[in-house]
Amino acid sequence: MGGFKTISLSDTTYRRLRAEKRQGESFTEVIERLLASRQPPLSKHVGAWQPMSEEEYREIQARLDLIRHGNPKR
Repeated sequence: MGGFKTISLSDTTYRRLRAEKRQGESFTEVIERLLASRQPPLSKHVGAWQPMSEEEYREIQARLDLIRHGNPKR
């Protein structure tokens, strides 16, 4: 890593960050932990979906209708 950077935080943000801090944890460790727990951006998954057949689409749509309305769309 090497080196340090100084950043400015509002009082509110500082209090929120301090509230996240665990005993013995540095602010750097808090920030690293919080950033690591984030979901990756959706753009990371672009192109992961493969084209689906009409039959697969209808099956998914029927399942969604069942979840939403309690009965499949006919």
